[in-house]
Amino acid sequence: MALTFEQLNTADVTQATELLDGIYEHSPWIAERAMAARPFKSLAHLKYAMAHVVNTADKQAQLDLIRAHPELAGKAMVSKTLTAESTNEQSKAGLTNCTPEEFARIQQLNADYNQRFGFPFILAVRGPRGVGLPKQEIIDTFARRLDNHPDFERAEALRNIHRIAEIRLNDKFGFEPTLGNDVWDWQERLAQHTDPGYEELGQLTVTYLTEAHRACAQRISHWMRDCGFDEVEIDAVGNVVGRYKGAQDDARYLITGSHYDTVRNGGKYDGRLGIFVPMACVRELHRSNKRLPFGIEVVAFAEEEGQRYKATFLGSGALIGDFKNEWLEQKDADGITMREAMQHAGLCIDDIPKLQRNAADYLGFIEVHIEQGPVLNELDIPLGVVTSINGSERYVCEMIGMASHAGTTPMDRRRDAAVGVAELALYVEQRAAQDGDSVATIGQLNVPNGSINVVPGRCLFSLDMRAPTNAQRDAMVKDILAKLDEIAKRRGLHYKAERSMSADAAPSAPEWQKRWERAVDALGVPLFRMPSGAGHDAMKIHEIMPQAMLFVRGLNSGISHNPLESSTSDDMQLSVDAFSHVLDQLAAEHA
Repeated sequence: MALTFEQLNTADVTQATELLDGIYEHSPWIAERAMAARPFKSLAHLKYAMAHVVNTADKQAQLDLIRAHPELAGKAMVSKTLTAESTNEQSKAGLTNCTPEEFARIQQLNADYNQRFGFPFILAVRGPRGVGLPKQEIIDTFARRLDNHPDFERAEALRNIHRIAEIRLNDKFGFEPTLGNDVWDWQERLAQHTDPGYEELGQLTVTYLTEAHRACAQRISHWMRDCGFDEVEIDAVGNVVGRYKGAQDDARYLITGSHYDTVRNGGKYDGRLGIFVPMACVRELHRSNKRLPFGIEVVAFAEEEGQRYKATFLGSGALIGDFKNEWLEQKDADGITMREAMQHAGLCIDDIPKLQRNAADYLGFIEVHIEQGPVLNELDIPLGVVTSINGSERYVCEMIGMASHAGTTPMDRRRDAAVGVAELALYVEQRAAQDGDSVATIGQLNVPNGSINVVPGRCLFSLDMRAPTNAQRDAMVKDILAKLDEIAKRRGLHYKAERSMSADAAPSAPEWQKRWERAVDALGVPLFRMPSGAGHDAMKIHEIMPQAMLFVRGLNSGISHNPLESSTSDDMQLSVDAFSHVLDQLAAEHA
């Protein structure tokens, strides 16, 4: 019989600890200490309380916990001395049925890992969906993590232990993240469509108006109809738009969504999570035959990444009247203009101006998005409320010195362009760190025609500078450009710096941010506020109406724009629950 929160909250500490026996391997002290956080108001609250006990324990206690876990396909499995929970997990991942070659490979990895780190390799082998990881993915992850720093790997082991505990708690309470599973499955199925040349490599790449891109649009539109949207269309730039009407015909709409295009060899969840979370909410409203005092418009934006054409945020930009006609004559790598691509896709270019939305018809815009960074993952917090989307500036630069012989030019007579940029790179790192939440990067660094025995006379480099407010960004840009000038003069160099992009910060509308905060708090999840370092469709919609975003924790250090991008169906379930809570708040406000 499933455990209930009434049982857990009313039992004495000893009884409550026994009720949670086996959640953390051979470590009842975790459940015992977590009882100080009672009464638990949700499963998410309990999960965090137990994780917090571990994360605030001393290093030795953490190591003891890690070492309490068995090796994967190790001696305990062979001798059948695994706990029932571990046996179930390793069985679901197929580790109890390895081929001799797989078994030998895992044994070698176990030995190498233990020698390097001094504790067993820990992986939540039931995976982000809870159904078990493929054996090859387990082996690949094992090998990849061997290269991690010991401190990072200890933290990664604990994060996987928390995921193991989460799944065990789900089992104990009889909980299934049904809607989170559906959202996860939608993303997996959509990822079956990928551009030619990448499909053969097993890579996900969906660029604007390719065959795979159009297939994604069709798939999303069909799912929207299945969910019960009243109107579904693919508009003049390829956005997929679904509308679920409000209780009154003249009701305003809440607009939400994200993009379905990807970077090359990207991940399955960037953008797409923000399409499927509201779709799941609309489907539940439709199943309940429920209408709200406002309508819901979900937009799967056709283009955000700028991979095929230099027209970033094309999909969301069209909705605010920011589609530039000169984009139509841009050519992709194969010489195909955007106009030709649109015509081939059957889009009506003349209708693009009609896509501009009247802000008066809308309440505002909200967007759910995978974090694309390590912060929530490191904190073991599933959701983050976005305070602002960073403003950014980018520069394409060149440092110019004098090329000379590396052997015959004395050190005090050199005009080394690369060393000048290296000095700037150190300053860039230091200056951004002064603000705490500013970031700055030299992502491209190139010595044209460089030679091992030549002092570099030219160095090409980029500057990317971002901050939560325009004022903070501008101050950092000013300081970095001033340092560039100072370094060049002191070293006898000169430079060129051309600004290639500037985007204003998009602070969240306070009332919309508070709605997300109330939703997160109601779920029993710790409230964590954070800026977004990456750009999102929300920053375009921000130009005409209030907006606010919710971040969802990613796995693998929150990596994004990468095949390792991932999140769990449990965290996706929480994002659906939070979105539904915001809908309920709005319904109460407009009743």
